[in-house]
Amino acid sequence: MTVSEELKQRGLIAQMTDEAEISELIDNGKAVFYIGFDPTADSLHVGHFMALCLMKRLQMAGNKPIALIGGGTGMIGDPSGRSDLRQMMTVETIQHNCECFKKQMSRFIDFSDGRALMVNNADWLLNLNYVELLREVGACFSVNNMLRAECYKQRMAKGLSFLEFNYMIMQSYDFYMLYQKYGCNMQFGGDDQWSNMLGGTELIRRKLGKDAYAMTITLLLNSEGKKMGKTARGAVWLDPDKTSPFDFYQYWRNVSDADVMKCLKMLTFLPMEQIKEMEKWEGGQLNTAKEILAKELTALVHGEEEAKKAEAGAKALFAGGGQAQIPTAKVTEADLLDGSIDILGLLVKAGLCASRSEARRAVEQGGVSVDGEKVSDIRTLYAPEALRGEGITLKRGKKSFKKVIME
Repeated sequence: MTVSEELKQRGLIAQMTDEAEISELIDNGKAVFYIGFDPTADSLHVGHFMALCLMKRLQMAGNKPIALIGGGTGMIGDPSGRSDLRQMMTVETIQHNCECFKKQMSRFIDFSDGRALMVNNADWLLNLNYVELLREVGACFSVNNMLRAECYKQRMAKGLSFLEFNYMIMQSYDFYMLYQKYGCNMQFGGDDQWSNMLGGTELIRRKLGKDAYAMTITLLLNSEGKKMGKTARGAVWLDPDKTSPFDFYQYWRNVSDADVMKCLKMLTFLPMEQIKEMEKWEGGQLNTAKEILAKELTALVHGEEEAKKAEAGAKALFAGGGQAQIPTAKVTEADLLDGSIDILGLLVKAGLCASRSEARRAVEQGGVSVDGEKVSDIRTLYAPEALRGEGITLKRGKKSFKKVIME
């Protein structure tokens, strides 16, 4: 099976330009491709996972990835998929986020000996002369065509700023610069990026001629992948200080039955033959599939040792056994009120609820227990002595746990 055929079988490709030429480049290790990452936080999350796995998969086939960090475009913000204006970030914040990204990406991509590149579009965007940009690039874009783009149409009702209107031009200019500086001949992006990507392809062809190689491919579920990064209680981050390896494991262990095979295809490096056999599984076998998914992805992000710990902790917990591997939340004297902490405060402190009102609802709906005993009174208090030593095991719902101890 060729690389391009495998990408299709795994459900990664939605649409592309020049399919035959793209397949020839990918299958023969001739693609120099980029995927962009806007540094809107100091950690990547699982919504970026598909792009990172794709970069790793293509690099393994001999192709060269370029991770483009949007230090310049991040100063504006991409309107795609948004109904509101993105909050502005400082230069210092963007730079800090870029540094965090590189560290996390290195788990997926081999940057040694020029096998991959990480570049920042601030290097060429921030020093642009406005009049020169208008003359060189602006003349290549039709405003009528831009307004027909889905990423702009959905913002027109609430108002689209001129600042955001420039995003397509800036992203297109990125591809133009990457083509010239690094020989980048291919770009990947989410299905919500299609118009922006086509703009880059057209810019290269108009400025450098029809013979210029400039290909575009969109990922089938990259927009859905962004949603995968969000849960009812916030984002699932790749940074272990934000989402522990145990919680990361649990996130994938708890995917729906309908999604587990899709995730195995798109995000793991298990052979397709093995996954096709797993597609025949039913009932309780789907839980085994989820455990395989969770361990594979946790090992990819946090290493094999942390994946084994998370797996062991989850199995021990569900078997009613030890608590050593359960992620821990610590209560300090500052968290106490009149010498104790109530159940609502514990739920918030443990990160199992985002607010006291959410914690109240969880208790009133019968979804909270401590050491296996359901807690039904929102006024239940815990003295420091109850939290010392081994602490308590706090549970919300069927699948969210934390050990809470007094520091």
